[in-house]
Amino acid sequence: MTLHVVAELRAAAGHEDRLRTALEAMIEPSLAEPGCLSYQPFTNPNDPAHMVVVEEWHDADALEQHFTTDHFRHVASVLEGIAAEPMIIRRLVAE
Repeated sequence: MTLHVVAELRAAAGHEDRLRTALEAMIEPSLAEPGCLSYQPFTNPNDPAHMVVVEEWHDADALEQHFTTDHFRHVASVLEGIAAEPMIIRRLVAE
């Protein structure tokens, strides 16, 4: 069983590039985590402020460990200043 995560974010006006850069900076360190199977940020081509990250994790424990990493904590602090609204996180299980 794997855990898929879909995180939706919206950049505050003028912060679209900064949000995209912050999400792209998460790719390499997230993929280096033992439980991360996939980490892909996407930008909505019709609304550049709307971004989605699609992730796949070995299990819920791996995702919870991700939330404790330095790179996650850093991006969370960056998001506080550039997100227009709270992030929406959906967890989906593939059995």
